[in-house]
Amino acid sequence: MSSEAGELPFHSALSRGFRAMPFLLRLVFSVVSGAIASAQTETPAAETPARSSPVKFSTKEDHRNMMEQLGITRLRPGPSGNPTAANAANYDEALANPYPEWPQVLMLANGDAVTTPEEWREKRRPELVELFEREVYGRIPGHVPTVTWRVKEARDGMAGDVPVVEQHLVGIVDNAGCPEINVEISMSLTLAKESKGPARVLMMFGRTPFDPMPEWMQRFRRDRREGGGPGAGGPRGPSPVDELIAAGWGCAMINPASIQADSGEGLTRGIVGLTNHGQPRKPDDWGSLRAWGWGASRGLDYLQTRADVSSKRVGIEGVSRYGKAALVTMAFDERFAMVLVGSSGAGGATPHRRNFGEAVENLAGSGEYHWMAGNFLRYAAEESSFGSKNAGDLPVDSHQLIALCAPRLTFVSYGIPEQGDANWLDQRGSFMATVAAGRVFELLGAKGLGVADDFRKAPMPAVNHGLMDGSLAWRQHDGGHTDAPNLMHFIEWSERHLAD
Repeated sequence: MSSEAGELPFHSALSRGFRAMPFLLRLVFSVVSGAIASAQTETPAAETPARSSPVKFSTKEDHRNMMEQLGITRLRPGPSGNPTAANAANYDEALANPYPEWPQVLMLANGDAVTTPEEWREKRRPELVELFEREVYGRIPGHVPTVTWRVKEARDGMAGDVPVVEQHLVGIVDNAGCPEINVEISMSLTLAKESKGPARVLMMFGRTPFDPMPEWMQRFRRDRREGGGPGAGGPRGPSPVDELIAAGWGCAMINPASIQADSGEGLTRGIVGLTNHGQPRKPDDWGSLRAWGWGASRGLDYLQTRADVSSKRVGIEGVSRYGKAALVTMAFDERFAMVLVGSSGAGGATPHRRNFGEAVENLAGSGEYHWMAGNFLRYAAEESSFGSKNAGDLPVDSHQLIALCAPRLTFVSYGIPEQGDANWLDQRGSFMATVAAGRVFELLGAKGLGVADDFRKAPMPAVNHGLMDGSLAWRQHDGGHTDAPNLMHFIEWSERHLAD
């Protein structure tokens, strides 16, 4: 207690009777008192707080932890992809639009219309980025460790009939803050040996040619060879790398698994776990989609240092969950010049507000929630401290995510259900979202799809008939769950719009 409160400080109170003590007692008291004073005035060395050991959660435990942080006691189950299940997904277009009013893409939060490119860039785009980060995909923390790139291996090869040089590039992430977790980003770069100048490069999410082939892939290839399935025997067709090199481009492959695991139990490992020192996520922390995008951005950092790469003409590509990641990457990192979004479905180009195939509840379930921010689970809550929420409560949707790519080149690709690009992905919904995003491309001086109809009523083009006259493109090919049949269309379309 202070002297202002009527009490004397410790040393003042004791000194009052000090002179009355016998000499010997005073001597002893002085020694003891001096020791006490010395102990009180010396500043102890600051102790470094003990760092908690990295947590090892199962997916179930991590999912439950996030629900508890959010105050959720029950999530609604998502629809089933099994058509005979009691909760089979809806594929009836008459029931597909329970939330017909989508969030306005060109309206500020205060209700004002966005009418100029400046208002988009300075006001509306930042609003949308904030909402997507907080509610859907999560924020990348400001203290993510740095990445140092090195060329691990280089070798000569062939892409079709073109001699190439393949390099294995490794991005080593500084783990001084949590030595128990190692992250080394695996990326490859393939360029023609006889290059005619800096090459455009398409960065593709997937395993690099230097990474070990997973057992399931070895088994699949073995079974296909021995069983006479598609592609068994005879010459193989050109690969995406072959097509890119033949067109004078380069190809970078970046392995998502080397950045962040594709599972909930991996969230305390990988770059998310390393940044959090192995501790569980907070509700607005990034998920795997954002983490894979972060890795792609670090790969772009490296590519921009290369004299043999046209640094302002680097694109990003992915299929399925990596199609989601490619769209997210493009939306947030404006340095990417183009994107090929392959069969991305919910969490990608497909609107959450559609009741057709995969739903918010599937993305919030234990099999997929790790792709998203923890906060996203709130929109599948059936019972919680804040009540119940659904897709209609989301403040943003996929048409606005596509709009964040404007005016850069954005190509949305799908196949057909008959060949394996399942109805689950909702090709029609993705087309609607692409049409709705076109208004932003046009505001920024680029051409959209050229579809004048209301996005709710616009007819889809015929299969193999692309809408590719503008900076926003759509094409549904007649293949399956791949964007390979659209790659050459993407290359030709990009070259028309990225004239040297």
